[in-house]
Amino acid sequence: MPGLFGTDGVRGVANQEPMTPETVVKLGRAVAHLFKAPGARRSIVIGKDTRLTGYMLETALTAGITSMGVDVILVGPLPTPGIAYITRSLRADAGVVISASHNSFEDNGIKFFSGDGLKLPDAKEAEIEEMIASGAIDRIRPPAGEIGKAYRVGDAVGRYIEFAKNSFPKGLSLRGLKIVVDCAHGAAYRVSPTVLRELAADVVALNVAPDGININAACGSLHPEELQRVVVAERAHAGFAHDGDADRVLAVDERGSLVDGDQILAMCALDLAAAGRLPARTAVATVMSNVGLEVALRDAGITLVRTAVGDRYVLEEMLRRGYTLGGEQSGHVIFAEHNTTGDGIVTALQVLAAMVRAGKPLSELAACMRRFPQVLQNVRVSRKEDLAALPAVQREIQSAEAALEGRGRVLVRYSGTEPLARVMIEGPDEGRIRALAANIVAAIQAAIG
Repeated sequence: MPGLFGTDGVRGVANQEPMTPETVVKLGRAVAHLFKAPGARRSIVIGKDTRLTGYMLETALTAGITSMGVDVILVGPLPTPGIAYITRSLRADAGVVISASHNSFEDNGIKFFSGDGLKLPDAKEAEIEEMIASGAIDRIRPPAGEIGKAYRVGDAVGRYIEFAKNSFPKGLSLRGLKIVVDCAHGAAYRVSPTVLRELAADVVALNVAPDGININAACGSLHPEELQRVVVAERAHAGFAHDGDADRVLAVDERGSLVDGDQILAMCALDLAAAGRLPARTAVATVMSNVGLEVALRDAGITLVRTAVGDRYVLEEMLRRGYTLGGEQSGHVIFAEHNTTGDGIVTALQVLAAMVRAGKPLSELAACMRRFPQVLQNVRVSRKEDLAALPAVQREIQSAEAALEGRGRVLVRYSGTEPLARVMIEGPDEGRIRALAANIVAAIQAAIG
């Protein structure tokens, strides 16, 4: 089954390929075979969000994994970063998350962690795909006496709550702060309010009654409007919106204004740098982060390194270079001091810690970054020639970059799925960047339109 894995595991409409029990059993068998070793008893953690279809997929995965002689540790509904933590804490050989993140309840997905809590690299995912597509995994059948067993760990939620609380600096307290948290009827519905309350905050919890089909429904990080309204109505100091598996978070300041992942990265980078805890004075983001983040950090003497889109690529760069802070505009923020993946609850706590340390409202901290206007234009093309081999296009790109004088960004690339060239420019003056984009568009149309 080529192309089984996407940018974040396997995902699709539940009970349709590839998210059927039949295929998921094979996924379980393949991942179990990948981590199994002769003469040693292996175990794999399985956790999920609150989707109704999680029961079906959890059972199928368990059947596949145990059929290969590997034990299964079931932890039930728990945020994705909590499953990464539990996998490490229990010294399991791998972890599995059943979730479609911010998608609606009809979808579901499966992503895998290695024993150290890291998402599987592309090569390992390709190996799993090949075992399933070739039918090789169907020919491997351990005898009945070697079949694995499954058991539940009842205190996984409590373990993760303590882990998250320990990411908040000793000596600081949330006493006196009123916090609104939107849990999207998802995996954080118990954890996030409990963590904040146990750190002494006054908590208003929204969307904490999952019924299997209301996850992400007009709430959470993709729909923060209710959160913004309640923060203002409750005169709260801040609000936080999770997605279904709580590996991301967006914030809302005391005025009801949205604070996105780029702004969170900016304020946390400045906070860590001031404390001497930002290695090489460098943070990592993707090519989708607003140029305003880059400018804000550069003005503070901090370097921003960009990667391809996807939190796994952010983390790979962080691990390769020893950086400790990275993330995406969507609110996936990784604090490598604390966890191996984006963690919405830990991120919220780091934002609150910065507020407490500075003694400033969130609106003032978020103002450290100005979000620059962005223009994006699509140009239909007859063919996809190497852009570097089109002199007139390159002249316009270079002219635009020179006009921005280091306070903007030009990105010209082809669509991966359509006959389109995409021209994106960010800069401080919207009228100016529209004119620059029009010049590049005209050059592309003349050359290959």
